[in-house]
Amino acid sequence: MPALTVNGKSHSVDVAPDTPLLWALRDVIGLTGTKFGCGIAACGACTVHVDGQPMRSCVTPVQAVIGKQIVTIEAIEQDPVGRRVQAAWRELDVVQCGYCQSGQIMAATALLAATPRPSDADIDAAMAGNLCRCGTYGRIRSAIKRAAERT
Repeated sequence: MPALTVNGKSHSVDVAPDTPLLWALRDVIGLTGTKFGCGIAACGACTVHVDGQPMRSCVTPVQAVIGKQIVTIEAIEQDPVGRRVQAAWRELDVVQCGYCQSGQIMAATALLAATPRPSDADIDAAMAGNLCRCGTYGRIRSAIKRAAERT
């Protein structure tokens, strides 16, 4: 039975090695903040961090992340950058329906961790794979810039 390190804790997961990480997180470990959107890594709703990098959990097999550090939206506030991103999201009322927002926040946090002062082109490149049905892209960009100002 493989063990996954999620949000700093070890979890034994009794799943097939090719089970998508998303389902191990949601159905086995019980962390439901990471959302299922498309199942083909095209929408970004399932984004988590694996060893600090954003990754689509809907297409990442459990076997590929054994021994790695996985962080989900439930623990992103433990990261100083994640705290700034979440604060900016709240201050600017980014969320409408909220379905995509955990993935958006995870992608934005990874962007700012790698590029503390991103240009518009940096933001576009980092966020391009994250879709928002409600079209809050302008507020997302503003929140990323606000979080970047607080370094």
